[in-house]
Amino acid sequence: MQYAGKDEMFALRDDPSGIETGIQPVTRVNPAADEQDNDAGTPAADFLCFSHLRWGFVHQRPQHLMERFSRHHRLFYVEEPVAADIAEPGLAVYDTTCSIKLLVPQLPRGMHGAEAEAAQTAVLDKAFRDLGITRPILWYYTPMSPQFADRLDASVVVYDCMDELSAFRGAPPELVDRERALMERADLVFTGGYSLWEVKRERHANAHPFPSSVDIPHFAQARSIPEAADQSAIPGPRLGFYGVIDERFDIGLLDAVAALRPDWQFVMLGPVVKIDPDHLPRRPNIHYPGMRGYAELPAWLAGWDVALMPFALNDSTRFISPTKTPEYLAAGCPVVSTPIADVIRHYGDSGVVRIADTPDAFVEACEWALSVDRSSPDWLAAIDRTLADMSWDQTWSRMKGLIECVR
Repeated sequence: MQYAGKDEMFALRDDPSGIETGIQPVTRVNPAADEQDNDAGTPAADFLCFSHLRWGFVHQRPQHLMERFSRHHRLFYVEEPVAADIAEPGLAVYDTTCSIKLLVPQLPRGMHGAEAEAAQTAVLDKAFRDLGITRPILWYYTPMSPQFADRLDASVVVYDCMDELSAFRGAPPELVDRERALMERADLVFTGGYSLWEVKRERHANAHPFPSSVDIPHFAQARSIPEAADQSAIPGPRLGFYGVIDERFDIGLLDAVAALRPDWQFVMLGPVVKIDPDHLPRRPNIHYPGMRGYAELPAWLAGWDVALMPFALNDSTRFISPTKTPEYLAAGCPVVSTPIADVIRHYGDSGVVRIADTPDAFVEACEWALSVDRSSPDWLAAIDRTLADMSWDQTWSRMKGLIECVR
């Protein structure tokens, strides 16, 4: 088996297919002994997180939670495999800006199906033996990852179900059966929102809803810092969105609203995934600056008058609880959203979010948002009341308590 290392985490925007070239072998994969201790100085369980989301792509729920768990555990984040110009399956090991190690299986090009899964499992089996992992906490974001609950004698198995992945475009047909097997094995099931919890609780007796949380100090910077320099050339008023632009995005709604208000500027910030970029609406008042890092988002929000969530109403959005809702609000922005169930549930009566389901209604809601004084103490106080008890620290602490109860 070959191991590979890198001084810093990779970004998917730099290499959309993953890490495929320039891999240099390293001789040590075992973290230092002091990385395995918790705050009390006693050994903590190793922690393996299996995810379909690349660590260096969009900073979201896995990153927020795993960064916090890594303060108490030796934590490895296992990504889906990448194709590489190699003769035999291998494993790339990457450092992150925190203590987490990324494990990325590498498979020869053309290897698929059962052969690929067997190779991936063998590569990870050996890595876990070399790392001395015993009775770990296993945390799954995807049922499609190889199952190690039995072969590693896990202390706890957690399925953190962020979304109904089977409803997403390109989902493998076997995902439903694989999820059923994972839920039978899991000790705990967490969900990314209440709508999803209402479904999953029927299939697991120990399911718990954990809607989107927010790093309030990070996004509250937008209330007082200058806007992003590369946005300043766009005139106002500005209505913005950030996030992945995919099948959940209502392209038709954006086009219709931009046509109704050609004097408004629409800033759509983020990568285009799983849809043809040529199908996006192109108007003089619609801007696609591309992807920006998590650290840059507050400066972009500082220059927006309204924050948008123009989600389509389809199978892929039926159970979502968008993380950007509380992030937008923490920045001080009024929010206009399509009628996503969990947005209505949590924010419909908040007075800081408006819901609209047609282009005309969306325009009307945006006109309300444009009238809001973002610097008003009453407005900011209303936001802060809405976001009370929604920090990632609180979410992580509650999850940690539930894990301790079943260990």
